[in-house]
Amino acid sequence: MARITKAVFPVAGLGTRFLPATKAMPKELLPIIDKPIVQYAVEEAVAAGVTELIFVTGRNKRAVGDHFDANLELEAQLLAKGKTEIRDMVRNIVPEGVACIFVRQPEPLGLGHAVLCAAPAVGDNPFVVLLADDLMQGEILPTSALISAFARKPQTILSVSEVAAEDVSKYGILKPGAVDEHGLISVEGIIEKPDAADAPSRLASFGRYVFTPEVFDILRELAPGAGGEIQLADAIDNLAREGKVAAITNPSRRYDCGAKFGYLTALVDFALADAEYRDEFIALLRDRLAQIDTP
Repeated sequence: MARITKAVFPVAGLGTRFLPATKAMPKELLPIIDKPIVQYAVEEAVAAGVTELIFVTGRNKRAVGDHFDANLELEAQLLAKGKTEIRDMVRNIVPEGVACIFVRQPEPLGLGHAVLCAAPAVGDNPFVVLLADDLMQGEILPTSALISAFARKPQTILSVSEVAAEDVSKYGILKPGAVDEHGLISVEGIIEKPDAADAPSRLASFGRYVFTPEVFDILRELAPGAGGEIQLADAIDNLAREGKVAAITNPSRRYDCGAKFGYLTALVDFALADAEYRDEFIALLRDRLAQIDTP
């Protein structure tokens, strides 16, 4: 099986939970301090060896492409003002040797359909899928872990974490099988958002996946599922029932930036991890907490 060099980023969602902020701005460009959440996902993929970034976009998502495109006028203005370091930062959002491809999802027909739209750009190659809403923080990030696991066992592999019993109805939950000597968990099936009483485990699949191109054949034939959409979880379940899916535990901390509280949590934790702002931010938090505690 070929080395993984392609990553798919489905960025066509409407971001309704962040309206009105996302009325004109894609949710993927919501910033964590000074960097949009989609850029964190891109950097994660590039650090794992990906050289082709495939963005599946929808209506009103031109700004995502603009962010990763060159802006020669801005670069010239920054250089004229002597802001060389900032100019270099803007210029190198996409590193040299990394290509961006933009594919249009004509209708919002689900995550599975969005991934299928990337098929012409992916071709007959294995690939990773990253959902930018799932922001990761840690020394080892899930895309690197997934690609390493794929090198050992080339098949569909999911990044999973254990969730609280009361949260299983929010996620795709695994029916897990045996665990091999490398920590790969065999997956016998996946159930999308089950009731807690019906959940086969508390292992939830999050927004990082490795697929072989056979997933496209399944997606092409897949009937609409929940919400009348083509569900990626249904395609994974089909593959799992054929014994073609494994999972690894997510090695990093995940923030659900598609939800407001998850986004706020990420802002706080990333500020605390930022050497430039950490001390001032801690002082600010202490001051605000003292005001709350004062009678």
